[in-house]
Amino acid sequence: MATLRSFRLQSLRTSSGARRASVYPAFNTRSRHNVSHTSMKREGQPELTSTNLMHITTISKAHKFRPFSSRIQSASLATITQEPPRVWPEYKPPTTGFLSYLPQSVIPYAELIRLDKPTGTYYLFFPCLFSTLIAATMAAPMAAPSAVAGTTALFFTGALVMRGAGCTINDLWDRNLDPHVERTRLRPIARKAISPEAALVFTGAQLLTGLGVLLSLPFECFWYATPSLLLVATYPLAKRVTNYPQAVLGLTFSWGAMMGFPALSVDLLSNQAALTAAACLYTSNVSWTVLYDMVYAHMDIKDDAKAGIKSIALKHENETKAVLTGLAVVQLGFLAATGVAAGMGPVFFAGACGSAAATLGTMIWRVRLKDVKNCWWWFKNGAWFTGGGITLGLTGEYLAQYLGWYDDEGKNVKFSR
Repeated sequence: MATLRSFRLQSLRTSSGARRASVYPAFNTRSRHNVSHTSMKREGQPELTSTNLMHITTISKAHKFRPFSSRIQSASLATITQEPPRVWPEYKPPTTGFLSYLPQSVIPYAELIRLDKPTGTYYLFFPCLFSTLIAATMAAPMAAPSAVAGTTALFFTGALVMRGAGCTINDLWDRNLDPHVERTRLRPIARKAISPEAALVFTGAQLLTGLGVLLSLPFECFWYATPSLLLVATYPLAKRVTNYPQAVLGLTFSWGAMMGFPALSVDLLSNQAALTAAACLYTSNVSWTVLYDMVYAHMDIKDDAKAGIKSIALKHENETKAVLTGLAVVQLGFLAATGVAAGMGPVFFAGACGSAAATLGTMIWRVRLKDVKNCWWWFKNGAWFTGGGITLGLTGEYLAQYLGWYDDEGKNVKFSR
């Protein structure tokens, strides 16, 4: 019995050593299996040293206290919880709309200035239109409809050109950031359809065109417009250094709120009422710009966080609607102050201020900030809801004054000249 027990113990030791030898070849030491250092080197095995022994001991302890089943379970959990890679669509040339009719070589430049997405042009144009309609009522004599229409056409052309220049400058600054954001990764510079050098030349051409439009207006407009170029060039940098780049965008996009006055020969430096009206209108439009661009920023909030881009939407993600409400109150308050300074009547307050309050309130209440398509819908249509409502109110006020619909005190509409 003793001999049989000794034989079994020896068999167990031998099989255990064989298993270790099959997993860890360095266990085949001379003392155990009569394998020399020379044979180990010849067979491609590492030489047995004190460092190797320490490594083997560490591995043995790790495997001793961590069962094989638990290692499989950990690997499975890591595979399950790993986020799948994002698959983004490739660029496809436009097959519908205005851009589809353009030559292939022109399409990247049309995309660069966002000809297929004119909402930004409308937002840039509306402050110019507001100030033109207000200045028309303050000019002496009151500006004729033909003068208002001609000035409006020039401002729209300038807004189209300068918005395109701003987009080009923005994409030049962001050429290393845009490829990491799903919505912007297929922009012409980001996808390398236009080189930075070509975009820089194109920017110069746009600025020269804008200068030509500006010189078509009274010369005073040149001095009022020139400082805005600094804001146009530096806005893209704001998103790298501050959580409120929308405020810088507001200062840039609202510049037209002052331009209508010199365009219709209303001197802001000598006319205190006009200067107050222009300042209030400018502040109102800054608030409006921050408001609608905050909604716009929610479309990129996840990608912006990963790319390190700062925005007011990220800073106030959990209280966005409260911030939007505060911005709307500021916008409406300064819009009403504009009417008081300019001597506006009830048509302005009911039409412009009333429609702005209704449309902004509806947007803030109904916009779904976590729904990208819904944010885009409100951003795109909000330009016409709010901007269009204010325009109708200002147009009605201008016509009421020009056609003599008010009584002598300017408080009641009498509908007779």
